[in-house]
Amino acid sequence: MPLLTVPRVALLAGPVALAFFAGGFGDRPRLIALGVAGLVLALTALASPPRGLVPTGTGLRLALGGLAGLAGWVALSRGWSPLTDVAGDDAERVALYTVAFAVGLLAWRTRAAARLVEPALAAGITAVTTYGLSGRLLPGLIPQTASRSAGGRFEQPLTYWNASGLYAVLGLLLCARILGDRDRPGWMRCLAAVATVPLGSGVYLTFSRGALAALGGGLIVLLVVAPTWTQLRGTAIALETAALGLLGPILFPAVRTLAGSDATRQREGLLVLAAMIVAAAVGVALTRWALRDERADRLRTGRLGLPQWSGTVAAVLAVAMVAVPPLLARDDGGQGTTDPAFGATSARLVSAGSHRYDYWRVGLDTFADHPLRGIGSGGYGVAWLEARPQPERIRDAHSLPIETLAELGLVGFLLLLSTAGGIALCARRVQAADPVLAAGPVAALVAFSLHASIDWHWELPAVTLTALALAGMIAAQASPEGPSGYAC
Repeated sequence: MPLLTVPRVALLAGPVALAFFAGGFGDRPRLIALGVAGLVLALTALASPPRGLVPTGTGLRLALGGLAGLAGWVALSRGWSPLTDVAGDDAERVALYTVAFAVGLLAWRTRAAARLVEPALAAGITAVTTYGLSGRLLPGLIPQTASRSAGGRFEQPLTYWNASGLYAVLGLLLCARILGDRDRPGWMRCLAAVATVPLGSGVYLTFSRGALAALGGGLIVLLVVAPTWTQLRGTAIALETAALGLLGPILFPAVRTLAGSDATRQREGLLVLAAMIVAAAVGVALTRWALRDERADRLRTGRLGLPQWSGTVAAVLAVAMVAVPPLLARDDGGQGTTDPAFGATSARLVSAGSHRYDYWRVGLDTFADHPLRGIGSGGYGVAWLEARPQPERIRDAHSLPIETLAELGLVGFLLLLSTAGGIALCARRVQAADPVLAAGPVAALVAFSLHASIDWHWELPAVTLTALALAGMIAAQASPEGPSGYAC
């Protein structure tokens, strides 16, 4: 339908636009995005058949109902939150997410439209990440600001290094999926190989342990849900090309840490740019070789011989990555509360130390004091000031589940579980009926969820709306009104 073109473009381009406004965190971009989303939802409803406006299917109802209920509960919590202004900001943010998800449920009903989501989001993430890298590679041409708190880590344009790392991870996973999808045209698979170079560098230069863990979890899930030799080969090409592109940033400290004189930074930036171009060319060559030999039946293209329990193991690992941090927070004996080396250094990647254990412990204690309705949205920062074991000033628990328990209590947590469970149920059904369509989004959503358990990136609309675009597509395809004809 021509009228659905506008909502689809908004869903795919909106997160990219917000990325250039500090990820959409501020009041003005958030309110503008919410207003635009409301107009787009109205247009989408007008362009959709009336019978398709009411969500059907258990999973879809759980997801949309849970997210809408969470938005309402956050808004209600202003009545008991110690920081009503912050609670209001949170309510606007979750309302934006709810509206965007609802638009996706209506916009991605056809499979042809749904197939556009992966490459379009991957292209947008690559564009944002490449812009962020350009300030390091061409500092004389594209000047960018660098915050003192980042310590030289890759943060632009989202302005938060860990979120920048996750954002690049989502793009890298989608590109790995495209490289392993035989139904994609050859030119698209070659471009995906090129994109892994800036995306891989974007992940590395954040020195984010959480981003690397999310990448590892996402890759495991990708191979479990798409267990083919083609996918294994595509994943290998993605990682090899990305690793080759890392040689420049690793060898040249002016690019890696933003240290050195202007002349040094410009010289090393050009050298790294040249090395990245070579790495991209190697990635294209590897992809063309794979395409040629696949067509000539010289390479395996069938299913991998993974054991039947591999999916269970992947699920257990994913749950463990979410559940273990709170357990460590409860019983680490004061160990590991020292942050690793500050700034752009690989020493961070081999340390398990973090102040997050303290953040989580305070969050769980706050939940114990306010188990039903929580302290109120935005109230964690106050609870931290009252109970903090060290003088750092923070406003977030750096864990979506723990912060939800602390601020919104069991009611909010159950609404969050409803949202996640509904999306998971829809993903399971789409995976069973159309694994080619489901594999990339499922892997990216797992990575997003894992990272959400240890950081606060869900408050950056540019990142969360990207994940919700994937989730909305999955839920739309699981709708009885979708082409698959089955309910979740």
